Amino acid sequence: MAFRLINLWFPENFEKSNEMSSFDTLIFRSIHNYSKGVVENQEIYSRGKLPLLYEEDGSGNKSKAPSGLPFLAQNQVEDEPLKKFHGLDALFLDSTSPLRSYEHKMQELADIESQYSELIKPRTQNHEEAVRYEAGGPKISTDALIRLGGERFIQSCSSTSLNDSSMSSHPYGSSFSGLSDQEIEDVQLIENLLLSAEKVTQQQFERSIKLLDWCDDLSSSSGNPIKRLVYYFSKALREKIDKETGRISFTELRKSLADDFAGRMMHPNSISLMIYEKSPLYQAGNFSGIQALVDGVSGSKKVHVIDLSIKQGVHSTILMQALVSQPNCPIEHLKITAVAANSKQLIEQTGERLKSFAKSINLSFSFNPVIVEDLLDFNKDLLELDPDEALGVYSAFTLWTLISQQDRLESLMKVIKSSNPRVMVVSEVAVNLNSPNFVNRFIEGLFYYGALFDALEESMDHEDENRFITESMYFGTGIKCIVASDGAERVIRHVSIDVWRKFFARFGMKEVELSMSCLYQANLVVEKFSCGSHCTFDRDGDSLVMGWKGTPIMSLSAWSFS
Repeated sequence: MAFRLINLWFPENFEKSNEMSSFDTLIFRSIHNYSKGVVENQEIYSRGKLPLLYEEDGSGNKSKAPSGLPFLAQNQVEDEPLKKFHGLDALFLDSTSPLRSYEHKMQELADIESQYSELIKPRTQNHEEAVRYEAGGPKISTDALIRLGGERFIQSCSSTSLNDSSMSSHPYGSSFSGLSDQEIEDVQLIENLLLSAEKVTQQQFERSIKLLDWCDDLSSSSGNPIKRLVYYFSKALREKIDKETGRISFTELRKSLADDFAGRMMHPNSISLMIYEKSPLYQAGNFSGIQALVDGVSGSKKVHVIDLSIKQGVHSTILMQALVSQPNCPIEHLKITAVAANSKQLIEQTGERLKSFAKSINLSFSFNPVIVEDLLDFNKDLLELDPDEALGVYSAFTLWTLISQQDRLESLMKVIKSSNPRVMVVSEVAVNLNSPNFVNRFIEGLFYYGALFDALEESMDHEDENRFITESMYFGTGIKCIVASDGAERVIRHVSIDVWRKFFARFGMKEVELSMSCLYQANLVVEKFSCGSHCTFDRDGDSLVMGWKGTPIMSLSAWSFS
């Protein structure tokens, strides 16, 4: 569901005042808040090993297990009275600034080598953590290569005797020990990409371009994950340089292209469906999310689902089968209300397919498309509510499109609250890409998209045309939005689960613990894939964070209304 981006979340002049903050090496050292973090005292849950919901206290009593990985606990937003948030701007603004929680440690981080030890060495020196599990032999993972490139970047910035021409060839033996020639080249690509970004923040554009020229010579859209990652980030940095130097400027045409991108994200085509079929992570999220929805309306013979992300209805067929197969409470009728801002014909076609599928499994079914051009026109009367129906709300990667539209996001949630659903299930990207600070977006985007490129490398043939189209159409455009776009043009505004918690609290929503059935659904799905062992599942509070080799990709949460 793609809504028109007409209100700016941040004033453009405010963003620009933050854009050129220094690319301080301290910020890169704190990225363990975003990625997997230190290895000590850390459990990574993958296929066959689900996270414990409870642990015994030694006396046989069960208590709630501690949540997830260390970085998840460190990254949580401290509780603040809701009265402090006079508007959503303060809530979503730069919500997980890496430096914010580490300012008191600045003196402790004075020594560069000790900082590196905390950030990178525990990962790269541990063989099980650093390798990629492949039949062809151990290879350093994409995440580890980014970290090694970060180490070299830190060391380069700390060596005052280096100049740009020597940065790409200066040897750091500790970084390259045991690496192949190809892996060394990949590490150098990441280092020079970071150095180029630093030059951009210092407005040394010509020096940045020289470094990008080197990156472009060794990267490509058809190389390994690191080379593809650097290829698209390099293109985005060049566009940012062009904007900063006045070579290109913001136009209504570019805004229109940005809106078109948002539309493509919410209305998948055959290519994105093909990607979905080969993605263990997103399929696991789909099945787990539907299980959470079924859990919320269990015991009811009449069910009504408000679907904010109907798309082509793949998840709805899973819901139908789940409801029909309930042994204790057979379903009598299912109603789905699909809420969308456009594409009426697409929604109606989806409805016809769902009706046909429901008939094939003998399910009494009705479909209610609600098309509103502006969410401010969306109201409770359009939902055709019935007090005899158990009401649930399903939102998969939809709410983030409204972060830049404060009034419409609040209006949507008020209507949902007034409809009094039993449960609202929410899936969102589990990363903060909404910071007005360019440096923070750049680093977090590097890890996030690095994991996505790595995931497609593992799940699809290298020559698969669908992979290339997906990376250029979605990943490439997303990276450009994060790195080079400002104001309404920057449509990618994902935030972490902690920010959504604060936002949902404004509407009296309480987080519901996901059942073991949700976790087992995710586990069963990934077991079907040869690359499924790379999927990781970690609890953050009562929610589930799904990742690729430990890098957070998406979150799944369920909510009740007080």
